[in-house]
Amino acid sequence: MIRFRYALALLLLSALPAAAELGDDGLHKASWMRQTFLDLREDLAEANAAGRRLMLLVEQRGCIYCRKMHEEVFALSEIAQALDEDYFVVQLNMFGDLEVTDFDGTILPEKEMIARWGLLFTPTMMFLPEQVPQESMAAESAVAIMPGAFGPATTRNLLRWVLEHGYAGDEPFQKYHARMLESQAE
Repeated sequence: MIRFRYALALLLLSALPAAAELGDDGLHKASWMRQTFLDLREDLAEANAAGRRLMLLVEQRGCIYCRKMHEEVFALSEIAQALDEDYFVVQLNMFGDLEVTDFDGTILPEKEMIARWGLLFTPTMMFLPEQVPQESMAAESAVAIMPGAFGPATTRNLLRWVLEHGYAGDEPFQKYHARMLESQAE
C-alpha cells in the first residue's frame, strides 16, 4: 500500500507544471526573451529587422501572477512559439536598477522608467508599433498594454490581435476576443 501511495504521489507531482526557471535577479526566464542593452530605439530596430513585434514584459521578483503566466500560459507550445517567432520580448524588472533608454532619449533605471510610464502591476505586457516617434515615451506609443495575468485564450488572442494590427481598425480587442472565443467554440 505504501508503494502504491508513493507511486501515486510521484505521478501526481509529475503532472504539475514545472517551476519556471528563475534568473539571478529572481525573475522568470524563458528562451524567447532577448538580452539587450535596454535601448528601446535599438530594440525596436532589431525587432523590425527580424520581422517581429517589440513587446516589453514588466515583472518583479516573487510575483505570483508572473509565475502563473510563465507556468500556465507562456509555457504552452502555441504561445511560446508565437513569442519566439513573432515577438522580440524584452524583460524589465519593476524594481530593477539597469538603465533603460526610452524612445525620447531619456535614460533611467528600470524602476524609475516603469514609474514614469505609470505601470503599477506585474506582469504587464506592453506592445509597441513598428514606428515610434523619437520624442515619445514607450507607454504613449504602445498599441496595447495588458496589465495582470490572463488565461491562455486571452493571451493568445491578444498576441494575434497585435500581429494583425487589430488596434488600427474599428474592432477593439474585447470584441475581437469575444469573436475569436465564439469561433473557437464552434
